[in-house]
Amino acid sequence: MASSHGSSPVPRPSGGGRDGIFRKEREPSPARCRPVRSLPDVCPKEPTGEGRGLCDGPSVVAEHDRWTVYSSKVNLPAALNDPRLAKRESDFFTKTWGLDFAETEVMPSFYLPSITREHFGPYLQEMAQRERIHERCKTICPNKDDVDAVSSITTNHDKSRAELEQVPKIFMKPDFALEDPATFNTVLPWSHFNSAGGKSSRDVASSKLLQEKLSHYLDVVEVSIARQISLRSEAFFHAMSSQHELQDQLQETQRAVAVLRGRTAAMDRVMCQGPLRALRTTLTRNNCVKLHNKLKLMAAVHQTQPTVQLLLSTSEFVGALELIATTKEVLQQELQGIHSFRHLGSQLCELEKLIDKMMVEDFNMYARSDLNRSLKDEPQILEKVFTTNAASEKERLESLVFGLLRQRKLDFLDIYSDEMILAAKAIVTQCVADSVLHIEEIDTEVVTKLADQMRVMTFPQWFELLTNVFDSFLLFLQRIKATLSVIRKVVLEVLDSNQKNRFLEEAAGSRSPGRESSPGGSLLQGEAELAYLTHEGLFISDALNEAQQAAAAVQDQSSCVSSRIQQGRVEAAGSNPEPNTSSEQPTGGAPIMSGENMMPSELELNRVVNNTQELLYTASDVSHDRCVKVLTARAKDGSLERLSSAEFVCLSQAVEGFVRDTEELCGRRSVSLRGALQSQGNRFVHRFHEERKTKLSLLLDNERWKQAEVPAEFQDLVNSIADGKITLPERKTPGPDDRKPTEFLLVNGQKYAVVGTVLLLIRIFLEYCQCVNDIPSIATDMLTRLSDLLKHFNSRSCQLVLGAGALQVVGLKTITTKNLALASRCLQLVVHYIPIIRAHFETKLQPKQFSVLRHFDHITKDYNDHIAEISAKLVAIMDSLFEKVLSKYEVKAPMPSACFRNVCKQMAKMHEAIYELLPEEQTQMLFLRINASFKMHLKRQLARLGVVNDGGPQHGLVVVDVAFYTENVQALKSLERLDLNMAEIWEQKR
Repeated sequence: MASSHGSSPVPRPSGGGRDGIFRKEREPSPARCRPVRSLPDVCPKEPTGEGRGLCDGPSVVAEHDRWTVYSSKVNLPAALNDPRLAKRESDFFTKTWGLDFAETEVMPSFYLPSITREHFGPYLQEMAQRERIHERCKTICPNKDDVDAVSSITTNHDKSRAELEQVPKIFMKPDFALEDPATFNTVLPWSHFNSAGGKSSRDVASSKLLQEKLSHYLDVVEVSIARQISLRSEAFFHAMSSQHELQDQLQETQRAVAVLRGRTAAMDRVMCQGPLRALRTTLTRNNCVKLHNKLKLMAAVHQTQPTVQLLLSTSEFVGALELIATTKEVLQQELQGIHSFRHLGSQLCELEKLIDKMMVEDFNMYARSDLNRSLKDEPQILEKVFTTNAASEKERLESLVFGLLRQRKLDFLDIYSDEMILAAKAIVTQCVADSVLHIEEIDTEVVTKLADQMRVMTFPQWFELLTNVFDSFLLFLQRIKATLSVIRKVVLEVLDSNQKNRFLEEAAGSRSPGRESSPGGSLLQGEAELAYLTHEGLFISDALNEAQQAAAAVQDQSSCVSSRIQQGRVEAAGSNPEPNTSSEQPTGGAPIMSGENMMPSELELNRVVNNTQELLYTASDVSHDRCVKVLTARAKDGSLERLSSAEFVCLSQAVEGFVRDTEELCGRRSVSLRGALQSQGNRFVHRFHEERKTKLSLLLDNERWKQAEVPAEFQDLVNSIADGKITLPERKTPGPDDRKPTEFLLVNGQKYAVVGTVLLLIRIFLEYCQCVNDIPSIATDMLTRLSDLLKHFNSRSCQLVLGAGALQVVGLKTITTKNLALASRCLQLVVHYIPIIRAHFETKLQPKQFSVLRHFDHITKDYNDHIAEISAKLVAIMDSLFEKVLSKYEVKAPMPSACFRNVCKQMAKMHEAIYELLPEEQTQMLFLRINASFKMHLKRQLARLGVVNDGGPQHGLVVVDVAFYTENVQALKSLERLDLNMAEIWEQKR
């Protein structure tokens, strides 16, 4: 314990020692002193391959007379203590070992067993009983000497304590210093001495007294110190005796170590020096191989920037980015810390940013050139080249897309979208300019705006412009679709490559545990060659094999990286402007495989694929929006509303054709152009309907309700409807027609006497049906308008005929029964065609729109009610006549009476008026109702006159009149078999 803080060299026996005490050797003379040598690094970081690295400095296997650490004249802690170290560590054992000391885990010795508490178990069990007895005896019977010693020590301690208390406390203070004036004046009170300059006897006595007092204090302290030393004298003597025993043991150990050193030195000369030299030579060779590979790799990296410039000159962006990524990887792994390449990493990053900008600018240039070139050019993907060494533009586009995807520039589709919108605007401008150029009537200096120029054009000119715009946009969409197909194909290839790589990684991950357990897995450790040097290996051959295999692995890795960089240089140097060389691998997997860590994820790639389809949809919407601008510019002054139905049908067909083509091309149903057409269609339908409604109103207001002749063309029109052709027939060339007009309109074998307005009404609702055929989108609106037209005809005809409005409008003198019958027959003809019209419209409507067909049901009911009202009006006319005539009837001769002859005359006139207008069944039903009215009035008059069925003379006269009435009525055509049942005129007897 005492030797841990002082010098404790190896003790040697002294020649003059009589008591066997070992003494220190004297310092050797300067002439024989060896130079001071620094301690070697026992843990070298890397083998250097130099021969002196293993022999310089002291060795534990050298001869015993050579210098060793045991020859040092100071102890190890003193030698390792660094006085320059400002901060001491908290660990007591390592705080003086210097700055370069690194704590490492010490491997346990293979030759020392692991000692645990269980090894001491038997001993503790054996000694436990003895220890308890010993402790009990010490407590019960203390030693007499110890008791006397304790009592004497206590007495002496109390005495010394009392003496020490006489010493002033100022001498015991830790900050006692006579330099302090206050302390000095307290210890030496000069105030007691005469300050006049002379020494009196009193002063001399005081000074002597002070000197004696201080001497007494000194004696007290020295006696106390001596007493304390005497109390600890036994411990001092015991330590000295222990030191002597330790020196004897060290001497024996020295002799054993000297013998062991001799044997170890012999083993070193015979067995170790030769193999160590071979190992050292092998390590040196491996280091040279590593250095050579490093130099080759540095030479390849040094050519990176010129190679990248060469690749960029040929627009090989993917190859340039791959080369930059590979070089950066090499700089971070293989060439980390190389001073000459300290700025290369930042330069490559700046170069990569420059390539990003170049790719974005080139893609922008490609999009602008592709979208703004003439639409008549073929094929759809540009085949022109920007430079003489560039490949076709399709391959250029693929290369750009690969590069942008690799750099995660996923917003390049936004650039294409912006250019697409600008190109769409330019298409309309160019088409208008080309059309205006061929129209001499338009002065572009006066009419400068495109919308004004389009409004100045005639409809044929503007329609031709619109078709040119449609054709241009179809070509425009075809070109965009072709470009987006190339982009989509590239993205799908990248996605497929990523999926394959992921599957390969998963397969490799599943095989990795077996590879880790293989014997070769432990041979790739970078520190294998140090295993033997640091005495961690067991055999020289093992260390040599591990070093060789590790060097081979490092060499393979370096050669692989160098070959990747060299491959990029070869591709750049061997790039050929011929299309076939660049198209051999335009979308090859090498860039994708080597840069897979830079590629977007599968989610991002799927999003790009979806964005390409959305961009095609956007292109369709943009094209439709620009066409809507053309339509609205033309329709601003209402010119489209003033089109004829044929012109609007042509416009509708052109728009529908364009919409259908874009839907087939882009796979999306755009609604903007359909909506604009629908809006214009609504305006057109409104004008179309108002024109025909006004025309119908004028015809009705001028109609005299007389039977009109039916021209042959109207008969042909009705016949075509009967054949199922609900369309207007084509107009025939004007020429002589031998067919004469007929009195009746034949419909399915039935004759219809009609007025001229109804003939034109048939043509009008066929025009409505024709518009629906041509413009299916306006079917619902047209149905509503046609319903309104039919209602208008019904209500207006009712006002003019039943309401007698024709008396004031046309100037008729009266509304005759013939007028009423003719109106009824015309209404019946319209009712006949309502189901046909309904069926036609039903084919043009969607199932969810069938609810609007209920309008036809309401119209049919209104028409039937109107027909019934006309029939009731005819009956009412005869009823009023019967009431007037029969009220004057008297039963007297001559027979037949004048009253009955008048009734028969009016019945004949009625029959004559309606016979040729109404069908036979309706005529019979009408006369049955008239006959019922006659019987009712006759019965009432007979009851008033008191004539009964008694066979008397009055009864006979009435029978004669009734027979005359029956004979005259049944003599009328189509009424021969009419059962008049005149017996009902007599009241039944009760």
